Amino acid sequence: MSRYDSNPFEEEEVNPFSDPAVRRGSGQSNYGGGSFFTTNPGSVPPATSRLSPLPPEPYDRGATIDIPLDSAKDLKAKEKELQAKEAELRKREQELKRKEDAIARAGIVIEEKNWPPYFPIIHHDIANEIPIHLQKMQYVAFTTLLGLVLCLLWNIVAVTTAWIKGEGPTIWFLSIIYFISGVPGGYVLWYRPLYCAMRTDSALKFGWFFLFYLLHIGFCIFAAVAPPIIFKGKSLAGILPAIDLWGKHALVGIFYFIGFGFFCIESLLSVWVIQQVYMYFRGTGKAAEIKREAATRTMMAAL
Repeated sequence: MSRYDSNPFEEEEVNPFSDPAVRRGSGQSNYGGGSFFTTNPGSVPPATSRLSPLPPEPYDRGATIDIPLDSAKDLKAKEKELQAKEAELRKREQELKRKEDAIARAGIVIEEKNWPPYFPIIHHDIANEIPIHLQKMQYVAFTTLLGLVLCLLWNIVAVTTAWIKGEGPTIWFLSIIYFISGVPGGYVLWYRPLYCAMRTDSALKFGWFFLFYLLHIGFCIFAAVAPPIIFKGKSLAGILPAIDLWGKHALVGIFYFIGFGFFCIESLLSVWVIQQVYMYFRGTGKAAEIKREAATRTMMAAL
């Protein structure tokens, strides 16, 4: 032994494969070294090995991406087509504006059909177009128009029952003529002029209304009585044919009495309407105005 021994903390290097038993079992070990456990220790790369980095991809900042587009000729054709459509739309817009300006200068009001709501055939908006103090009068006048429709429609029903009971087809055709001519005639000849007169306060429209509304009242009174002038008066459901038919066919007589009641109510409402409209007409001085207009027209015609 030397004076100084070797380092007592130094570990003795021992080769584990020097033992024959270890060499025999080393081929069956599942320990691959490190912190990994694998059945094939030979496939585990050593700790000091590194993966080779991927080569950098080339990058060109100014490079363009090829996107399939139409050819330049197709693009020019589409551009010309769009310009032509734009010019046509601009032309139509100018034409429409010119027409609107002409209509505005002429004082023509474009009215949209809004009544009845399910199938608009006329323009009717009392709440927004008629002054508040005249709306009640206009509503009652509109009621008389609807009442005329009801009267003439019921007249067709009553006359149809009379035709079935042997009164002949002529009175039925006359009742159809009354309905076809009376309903649109009433709207055009007296209701529409009254509507325009209430809205614009036109004396001429008031005069037109008075003329044809008096004819309307006369017809309603005539229909309620139904004198035996045309085909014994049975083409209208009035009081006289109702009395005549009551003894022959009670059901037909009842239908005619109902028609008589409808025409009476229509006559009374119509008289109230023309009275109220005339009072308003006189109170606003429109009577004097219409006289002046008539005198002016007569003088111009004479000259």
